[in-house]
Amino acid sequence: MSKVLIIGAGGVGAVVVHKCASLPETFTEITLASRTLSKCDAIAAQLDRPIKTAQVDADKVDDLVALINSEKPDLVLNVALPYQDLTIMDACLATGVNYLDTANYEPLDTAKFEYSWQWAYQDRFKEAGLMALLGSGFDPGATNVFTAYIAKHYFDEIHELDIIDVNGGDHGYPFATNFNPEINIREVTAECRHYENGEFVTTPAMSRKARFTCPEEVGTYNIYRMYHEELESLVINFPSLKRAQFWMSFGDSYLKHLEVLGNVGMTGIEPVEFQGTQIVPIQFLKALLPDPSTLGPRTKGKTCIGCVVKGMKDGKEKIVYCYNIKDHQDCYKEVQSQAISYTTGVPAMIGAKLMLEGTWAGEGVFNIEQLDPDPFMQGLNEYGLPWKVIELDSFELSD
Repeated sequence: MSKVLIIGAGGVGAVVVHKCASLPETFTEITLASRTLSKCDAIAAQLDRPIKTAQVDADKVDDLVALINSEKPDLVLNVALPYQDLTIMDACLATGVNYLDTANYEPLDTAKFEYSWQWAYQDRFKEAGLMALLGSGFDPGATNVFTAYIAKHYFDEIHELDIIDVNGGDHGYPFATNFNPEINIREVTAECRHYENGEFVTTPAMSRKARFTCPEEVGTYNIYRMYHEELESLVINFPSLKRAQFWMSFGDSYLKHLEVLGNVGMTGIEPVEFQGTQIVPIQFLKALLPDPSTLGPRTKGKTCIGCVVKGMKDGKEKIVYCYNIKDHQDCYKEVQSQAISYTTGVPAMIGAKLMLEGTWAGEGVFNIEQLDPDPFMQGLNEYGLPWKVIELDSFELSD
């Protein structure tokens, strides 16, 4: 008998609710809360079982505390904005409830992605006897667990890691983002950082391009090296790594639109005055772009996300690739969502399930790769994100 409070009613939140609702033996009671109650009610109307909905301002700790005290959940599952991670963590500490999220905290006024703010909660959660699980999405999330699983079962020591995220889907719009536009554009335009020889190396955003051919005829795509938060924790928890990189695919149309928008200042995060009102350009742009939660019915194609790991086993070099492929239309048929939201929402549900059932337990703040990867990997196969592991003879990314 477990109760979960899900905060956030965007595309990912909708998937999480659908998947949790399908497992009543674990998620006995569900409350979905968001700043906009009508979004929660719309998601609730799609389900075959009743859930509660509530309105909450996740920027305000007092509001969150009041909601948590009212609902008395066993776990708070945070799929709100990354800006709100710390207020929700504060509320969990104040009410004595475990915490899970899918993305690291990011200050609203600085496009900076790092775990330091959340890692600083380690002692407070430990002293309270509570568990906070960070990054239980796909990347971060499943990619961290892929790395841990490969390291556990295929290597004595891992040396190189390439995380490759390809979205081969087409939504038919000239320009749109597959998740929150503000978060997506801030992430893509941030300076790139990759790990090499014991330190992070900074390079200009999108300055390194390569070609990558996905397995199972998904296609060949341009991928670009960029910084992603899981690198920060993975190089700490797998100190044998000598190099770690993250790559994501982008089409030429997306990049050209992004360049033009940047050139005219529409991706800026600093407020500007317009007709006597302070507005943030990127937030105004978000209002103009298609809502990612509406892309499901029109997005066709597949995602291919995985990890290529090089290392040593029994004194010999080895290369292993673990990946998942997901069809956008299959996701829509199941939960009325495109695959980007699906691949984030399913791991969030699995992480929550493992915590509520006691399979994953602890006191303090944890990155997901610190926990046993095997039950999570089993959950991916069972709940819609089947994976494969193949051994490669060679692996090099070239322009």
